Amino acid sequence: MLVGILSDTHDNLSNLRKAVDVFNNMSVSLVLHAGDFTSGFTFRVLKDLQADFKGIFGNNDGDVYFLTKMSQNRIFKQPYEFVIDSKKGLMIHEHFLVDSLAVSGKYDILIYGHTHNAHVEKIGKTLIINPGETCGWLHQRASVAVLDTNIMDVSIVEL
Repeated sequence: MLVGILSDTHDNLSNLRKAVDVFNNMSVSLVLHAGDFTSGFTFRVLKDLQADFKGIFGNNDGDVYFLTKMSQNRIFKQPYEFVIDSKKGLMIHEHFLVDSLAVSGKYDILIYGHTHNAHVEKIGKTLIINPGETCGWLHQRASVAVLDTNIMDVSIVEL
């Protein structure tokens, strides 16, 4: 299964449209957002996704009510556990516990955001993925990730 992963969109609708196009063109089945949408109006763009969608709240997501309403209850408090293709995953926003969670061996997939830096690493059996910043505001390098769960391989895609 192909899974699109993004984080830290921070209301950059132009880059979010590019991400949606990437995911739709690659025919991903699921898109996971690791937090910091910032505003609920981002769902005016995310509605064009041709895939299932789930996300978590980040530290800059202020209007929880509006985000929840616009997402049709598809944004959750972190940590968010999931199972994809019999692989157990966890999605968090901040990076502080990433290494400890990976070393625990409890998860096959660990997704995080917050740092705005794309990062892919394997610790033990855990594949760690930070898709980088979709917004491009901080580092002027906008990116998303695509995970192929069949082979547990990740591509970072620059927008």
